[in-house]
Amino acid sequence: MKARVTIMLKDGVLDPQGEAIRHALGGLGHRGVGSVRQGKLIELDLDAADPDTARAEVARMCEGLLANTVIEKYSIEIA
Repeated sequence: MKARVTIMLKDGVLDPQGEAIRHALGGLGHRGVGSVRQGKLIELDLDAADPDTARAEVARMCEGLLANTVIEKYSIEIA
């Protein structure tokens, strides 16, 4: 079973990397980009019996290591 975790900064948290990307895009001539938020995508191969078990395990991974839940939010897709 595969899991995909998308981790983004929470709304209201400053994103200096996103701002640097937005600025660089403007410098390359890409106009009309109002804001940029950047994040992380993590793909996991899991040995799980069912999607609910996999989702619960990945949520524990996110809470314990993968995401800084003080400033980041995450979403989980199971396939």
